[in-house]
Amino acid sequence: MKENQAKSDGLITRRKFLAGSIAALGLPVIVPSSVFGADAPSNRITFGAIGVGRQCMEADLPEILGFKDVQVVAVSDVDDRRLGLARRLVEKSCAAHTLSGVYVCCHTYRDFRELLARQEIDAVLICTPDHWHAIGAIEAAKAGKDIFLQKPLTYSIEEGRVLSDTVRRHGRILQAGTQQRSDANFRFACELVRNGRIGKLHTIKVGLPTDPSTTPQRTRPVPKELDYDFWLGPAPWAAYTMNRVHPPNDYGRPGWLRVTDYCLGMITAWGTHHIDIAQWGMGTEYTGPFEIEAAAEHPRDGLWDVHGAFRVEYTYASGVKVICTDDKTNRVGVLFEGGDGWVFVTRGAIDANPKSVLDSTIGPNEIRLYRSNDHKGNLLECIRSRRQPIAPVEIAHRSCTACILGYIAMRTGRKLRWDADNERFIGDDEANRMISRPMRPPWQL
Repeated sequence: MKENQAKSDGLITRRKFLAGSIAALGLPVIVPSSVFGADAPSNRITFGAIGVGRQCMEADLPEILGFKDVQVVAVSDVDDRRLGLARRLVEKSCAAHTLSGVYVCCHTYRDFRELLARQEIDAVLICTPDHWHAIGAIEAAKAGKDIFLQKPLTYSIEEGRVLSDTVRRHGRILQAGTQQRSDANFRFACELVRNGRIGKLHTIKVGLPTDPSTTPQRTRPVPKELDYDFWLGPAPWAAYTMNRVHPPNDYGRPGWLRVTDYCLGMITAWGTHHIDIAQWGMGTEYTGPFEIEAAAEHPRDGLWDVHGAFRVEYTYASGVKVICTDDKTNRVGVLFEGGDGWVFVTRGAIDANPKSVLDSTIGPNEIRLYRSNDHKGNLLECIRSRRQPIAPVEIAHRSCTACILGYIAMRTGRKLRWDADNERFIGDDEANRMISRPMRPPWQL
């Protein structure tokens, strides 16, 4: 026993000596928290970032770098120029936490699988285009990484089911980028509805924006810094045009968001946020509608072919109808209508009728929803505690599924019936074929 204790003491001493020596030199300590647990240097969580375009660089990466207990050690993208920008952002931010003011250990990779192979990485940010979400997140879970995954969770319903099952099987934490769940107004609105403050809920109206169309685009040479074939990945091959991938200044809305090979349009791009809140307010986070009917306009030509003006009507088992539309009489947000009043919530605002509803206090014996006031902070807390985050993978899958059901109903142009337990359409072979999508070899789930 004394011999074992001596070995243990010696190991702790070497750990402390190693961490202290490296820190004294002003160099980063890159050790995964999973190795030493509470004994890890500074108890840091090490991250990699996969897909460092506009969303990652303007929001997700700066946010995660803002936590002193996080260390970003690698970034991955198929665009070399973006890789350089991300590496400089990471090194500038992390240098502030070293004694020397220097940080030069952010590794860059074109192939995200090389990043996932690094054993010291605990978790990853995935901010790729939608058609890459599932493959990247599934591979991350298999590699033992926890995950922050931008919305929508996946491109297809089948991908979502495989991802959710894989995350659960490998015991990983996945936080979806539906950050409205960490907003006090959205949580309060859902608590008001679920505790009957507006009477019996009968209708939810979800207002969304739409995307513009564009003209046919001239084929261009692929920029030398871009691995375009890898960018296309599982999507069908298509000739390169600048507005298919991203705009020249990188600050506009990326073109791929408006091409159905990579994104299904606003029904998933923004619908994921608000349909998620609608289901939270109904308490249907682990199921979905049983009937869907939709109509939409689509461009007749041009590169950008996602839906324009649209209307989707969902019916749930409770009889509640969710009407999702771009109708300009609906503000972008979620309107819950009940027998005794309504509650409307959007980013930065909440309103109700009667106004007294907003003065309501949720009692200790009433329904109180999961409380998170910081979406990335909640992720870090759950990586440590291993409890489920505010936007876990199965709930995100169900919210994303509802949006994709709306898209499929737009495409078929007829009323569809959905079996949420088995995740299949009832009596509609054509619609069932749209649950999955073919992938360009060699990519597969």
